[in-house]
Amino acid sequence: MNENTNTIIMNCDEKGAISKAAVILRKGGLVAFPTETVYGLGADALNPEASNKIYAAKGRPSDNPLIVHIADTYAVYKLASHVPKKAVMLMEAFWPGPLTIILPKKDIVPSETTGGLDTVAIRMPSHPAALDMIRQSELYIAAPSANISGRPSPTTADHVISDMEGRVDMILDGGAVGIGIESTIVDMTGDVPVILRPGFITKAMLENIVGAVTVDKGLTDNIPNIKPKAPGMKYTHYAPKGKLTIVEISDDTGAFSYITRLSVAKKINDLISEKKQQGFKTAVIASSKNAHLYNCENILIAGEAENGETIAAKLYGVLRECDDIGADYIYSEAFNHGKLGDAIMNRLLKAAGQRVIKV
Repeated sequence: MNENTNTIIMNCDEKGAISKAAVILRKGGLVAFPTETVYGLGADALNPEASNKIYAAKGRPSDNPLIVHIADTYAVYKLASHVPKKAVMLMEAFWPGPLTIILPKKDIVPSETTGGLDTVAIRMPSHPAALDMIRQSELYIAAPSANISGRPSPTTADHVISDMEGRVDMILDGGAVGIGIESTIVDMTGDVPVILRPGFITKAMLENIVGAVTVDKGLTDNIPNIKPKAPGMKYTHYAPKGKLTIVEISDDTGAFSYITRLSVAKKINDLISEKKQQGFKTAVIASSKNAHLYNCENILIAGEAENGETIAAKLYGVLRECDDIGADYIYSEAFNHGKLGDAIMNRLLKAAGQRVIKV
């Protein structure tokens, strides 16, 4: 990897920015760009050397597959050897949008892009700059999140610049993204669709279109030495530099009750007091409703506990703030309610290395 690349940084709306990005991609270069979920790090999906550049820039394990971004549904039939009816139904319902579909790949897709798998992950983003860039490049764009592997995913261009300046050829600045967590990933290679990564498109939304949908055991079971079927399944992701621990109530039936909130806050305050006495810097990740309950100089508000969209949009930014303030120990409330609860907790648990304290 060349860490001395002269990175071009341009606003998406700046004249010539998208066309410049397209030229770089056609030459086998790397371009970070906004999507509606997080910023992606793009390269020509059919160019093995370009895909290898992505892994090098991120420091990403090469068996962690990349998602191929497309700008029209016809591309699916170029990339996949079989497209079942249920996959077509999901494409029609949710594309462009935050849904990735896994299908058996054609030989045209190199193993460097798929992490050695015989399947390919495909999605059509809804961000206008992303679609324009893909169309102008006349390529299929492999793109994981545009961050150093393991760090919180980038939701602003500043996050990308912090991680990727000097490592990539160009960064397109599209401002803050809308959703804030990565796409839902669904494996469509079997008879019943399987969710491999939860996201904004929920299990209920999928079942409303295609009927029964299951969830991969890899999301809940700690299985060592597995080969990941999709991005985010094997490795620690999204983690701040400090040690993050989630504190949640054992019985969450009264998650929003005052007594429950006080119980969680008391445990976190006790942990903060202990760490401060030992000379460590601490931080708390809390909902806006509970922030006043904590005795900590660094209280980071993730959003509204009853509104998962607000938490999804801010989560990665808050995790990066923990690094900015140099927090050694971070304690977070659980945000496991509402339609995005599963997706938010999937990211938060990976960021915490599965460290959870129940009270």
